[in-house]
Amino acid sequence: AQPFIIMTAVILSLGGAFLGLTVLNSPFGIIMTGVGVISLAGVVVNNGIVLIDYINKLRQRGYELREAVAAGGATRLRPVLLTAVTTILGLLPMVTGVSFDFHNLTISWVSESSQWWRSMAIVVIFGLLVATFLTLVVVPVLYVFIEEGKGRLAAFRSKARSYIPGSSVAED
Repeated sequence: AQPFIIMTAVILSLGGAFLGLTVLNSPFGIIMTGVGVISLAGVVVNNGIVLIDYINKLRQRGYELREAVAAGGATRLRPVLLTAVTTILGLLPMVTGVSFDFHNLTISWVSESSQWWRSMAIVVIFGLLVATFLTLVVVPVLYVFIEEGKGRLAAFRSKARSYIPGSSVAED
């Protein structure tokens, strides 16, 4: 169930990636957009795994479900935000086309290489904006929903078995 949560966040973050291409009227280049999507998926998966792993560790220490999710989200807030902000700030020159010529010590606003990398940077930036929200809000909500659903399902199965003639509640 936990890999499902992470993959859901990856799929939903693609909405932000394609929104960015649409808003900035950037062409959908298969190669560079694909590289951006793969990069985005890597960051989203990493953030999701670290958050869920920390929540699982808190639960092993005896925290209740909702308490572990709240504490895990609060603890992982800063690392997730720092990852997103530093990545976005690092990619802004690619989107804007700013480049620095070290030979002539000049700054130019349009470079040939920035046009090539622009769609990748747009996908990663907008995807990260959406993915950061997803990691901090949607992943914990899905975690609670699925874990509470497991408990309800187990209780339902136990109750249903008690109505079946010849079965005992202790059987699995």
